[in-house]
Amino acid sequence: MRQEFTDKTAIVTGAGQGIGFEICKQLAAEGATVFLNDIDEELAKEAALRIRKEEGDCYAYPGDSSNLSLIQNMITTAVNQCGSVDIVIANAGITLFGDFFTYPASSLMSVLKVNLAGTFFLAQAAANQMKKQKSGGSILFTSSVTGHQAHKDLAAYGMSKAALEMLAKSLVLELSPFHINVNTIVPGATLTERTTDDPNYRAQWSEITPMGRPAYTIDIANAALFLVSDKAKHITGQSLIIDGGWTAISPPPKG
Repeated sequence: MRQEFTDKTAIVTGAGQGIGFEICKQLAAEGATVFLNDIDEELAKEAALRIRKEEGDCYAYPGDSSNLSLIQNMITTAVNQCGSVDIVIANAGITLFGDFFTYPASSLMSVLKVNLAGTFFLAQAAANQMKKQKSGGSILFTSSVTGHQAHKDLAAYGMSKAALEMLAKSLVLELSPFHINVNTIVPGATLTERTTDDPNYRAQWSEITPMGRPAYTIDIANAALFLVSDKAKHITGQSLIIDGGWTAISPPPKG
């Protein structure tokens, strides 16, 4: 039986673990050839090897996803190896907490460079390649519920994530004539390697999430795969919130 993403080539940034890794894993399991990017070289190589052993074609492409040369080289490598780039998921992002009154310029610049500039220029490079191919494609951004609801000490991060959703809307004008759709997934609290370091995370978010638990990475990956599939070709400029209903009521975590 033909898999959902057979003959598709996908690039996913920030994918050494967590949500990005799960997206890569599911894409490979459904037949895609996946290029997995992470700034941590060892993590990227281990993640790609694990997916190759368990699911399908996946290749590590480590490096800083906000570096313009790396972005273009990653697109070029995928095209040279596979002939096209069909799916690009800009998942890389950094979270730097800090009080607004004392938030340093260096932290703000880092957040904007990775979360916004890296996403913008990856989308630009991908769209230029997809335009050249004349077969369309799908671009997906990873936002956050903090781009919808205020969260203490995350003004810079929330601002950057809200901006990604506006970027997706803006690009509808630019990309639709070339049959490229662009959307955003908006994860809420999610159990990943990073969040499970906090022993209170699961209990705290289970208490304040209407569905009774934080998301698993597969919950986010399922939404991502739908939006980059042929089933979602007429969906563009949209943001899909996956948060178990949290933004509907938005109680803050305690402590």
